[in-house]
Amino acid sequence: MTEKIQIVVIDDHPLFRDGVVNTLRAEDDFQVIAEGTTAAEAVKLAGEHLPDLLLLDINIPGGGLNVVQKIAAISPVTKIVMLTASEEEDDVVQALKAGARAYIVKGVAARELKSILRAVHSGEAYVTPTLAAALLSDYKDAASGKKQKGPLDDLTEREREILEFVANGKSNKEIAAALFLSEKTVKHHMTNILQKLHVRNRVEAALLAQTEARQ
Repeated sequence: MTEKIQIVVIDDHPLFRDGVVNTLRAEDDFQVIAEGTTAAEAVKLAGEHLPDLLLLDINIPGGGLNVVQKIAAISPVTKIVMLTASEEEDDVVQALKAGARAYIVKGVAARELKSILRAVHSGEAYVTPTLAAALLSDYKDAASGKKQKGPLDDLTEREREILEFVANGKSNKEIAAALFLSEKTVKHHMTNILQKLHVRNRVEAALLAQTEARQ
């Protein structure tokens, strides 16, 4: 039997949250394991459950955007999905830079939401098409005068810290001991680092880090 996709839902509007939870629980491959209403609860539940997906609204007490990076650091295995009413381009950019894997605007059909969540769980990224088109247009307009982004720019602070240890030849066990993390958590961080840097192994990641440090 295939393992269910474990999901945490964070939204402070009970009617909306109940609707999403009931929609997901009707599917055989989804399992909603916890619900919350605040940014603090989002961080707490992510750390306690290490869910596959965490659905997070921006407009919750404490601010959803304020904890995206913290959740990503606490539970690297969790793919963060912003499910919100905000269509502000700045919110989309901030969410994705902080580590969110998807940005969905409320009002999405239940069938489409379920399809998107399955795709994100399998490794894809997603942004509501109208917002994606607007962002692409903005980036094209600014491209001529914009400094090219470096390969390490997408890493979180924790991922940069771990990569520095890797560049110095440290093993996952040694890194875990130095940072007071579990070896499993370090491995999850390394998976994220390799994906973001588009390299195949830790040796290539270390070489890239050393190259960037010399520039």
